[in-house]
Amino acid sequence: MHRVASRSICFYFENMRKQVVLRKNEEHRILAGHQWVFSNEVVSTKGEPETGDIVEVLNYQNKFLGVGFFNPHSLIAARILTRQQEEIAFDFFEKRVTQALELRRKLFPQSEVFRLLHSESDFLPGLIVDKYNEYLSIQTLSFGMDRRLELVCDVLDSIFHPRAIVACNDSVLRTLEHLPQERRVVRGTLDETIIVEHGVKFKIDLLKGQKTGFFLDQRENRRTTRRYVRNASVLDCFCYEGGFSLNAVAGKAKSVLGLDQSSSAISRARVNAHINDTNHALFEVADVFDHLTKLNDENARYDVVILDPPSFTKSRKNVTTALRGYKEINQLALRLINPGGFLISASCSHHVTQEAFLTSIEQASRKSGRTIQLLELSGASLDHPVLTMMPETAYLKFAVFAVH
Repeated sequence: MHRVASRSICFYFENMRKQVVLRKNEEHRILAGHQWVFSNEVVSTKGEPETGDIVEVLNYQNKFLGVGFFNPHSLIAARILTRQQEEIAFDFFEKRVTQALELRRKLFPQSEVFRLLHSESDFLPGLIVDKYNEYLSIQTLSFGMDRRLELVCDVLDSIFHPRAIVACNDSVLRTLEHLPQERRVVRGTLDETIIVEHGVKFKIDLLKGQKTGFFLDQRENRRTTRRYVRNASVLDCFCYEGGFSLNAVAGKAKSVLGLDQSSSAISRARVNAHINDTNHALFEVADVFDHLTKLNDENARYDVVILDPPSFTKSRKNVTTALRGYKEINQLALRLINPGGFLISASCSHHVTQEAFLTSIEQASRKSGRTIQLLELSGASLDHPVLTMMPETAYLKFAVFAVH
């Protein structure tokens, strides 16, 4: 019943003659595999497409390039869904979800916790879905995808039969699409669930957690941290719910202190420490910049400092300010690290390139009078794939440095 209704709403051919035409010579990036058509690349529209409609994308000579969602109020005027002339209905979404699931089953054959859909990287732009055991967390970050939330849920219901689907739609990115921010249970009955990551337990509350409930993108990086913390004093900055902190405990750290300005995140970190039956990790509510300054004034020292801050910029125009922030926070951290210790630093700002991120840390090391060696450099977990033709999908930078 859901399936028939969803197909009639989203039948591609009812919108077939709604078209977006690109300016002359603006199709090269799209032909190379990029999925975004920017508003300044559009010369005209045909058929009076409305916000969220499915449109054909044509080049200047009216050659078909693809089918996508239209939003005249966004910098991204169209998001390509397919390069074929096909209907965008239940079967289309089912095929894409099944394809993504097959990949995750190969990557994590023993796990029921993973990012199922990573938006553009899984060829469904503006759609993120995370799986936490029997629960699904969903974000719709484009107007077109948000209009089809019920259809997406129909598909997810048919494949997974989850206990609940939660829309975690409070991302600031939705404002760029003129969408409201909200967080609600879309289907089913929600309860807390406990996930297990590399032997560490985390209690997940999808209605209260940040982003989609947990930062699954740092999954492998959290385990990487363990090799550097044995018998070490560890300071975990921007610790959120204790992901890196509790992995440091699992890595036999001597002591762990986690800092975060969110009192609710710290409360959940303490709960996670409790369910892992450890008292080796302490958590404090603190402004990290202010607290690191205070620790420097007190001549405090740690063997390992972990920095995993929130994004310092959501816009290209603020990159310079963001890089100053990365330089400052890494400089404060480096001054606290004992010789022979380690700095573990991350950035999730996709507008900040890997080169710029590493340069900011190099500048911080010179300013703090420390010498550093880059030991490891990685990105997001394997369930957050990167499209080489879309550098925007390579957002996470994670680096480990030896400090002298």
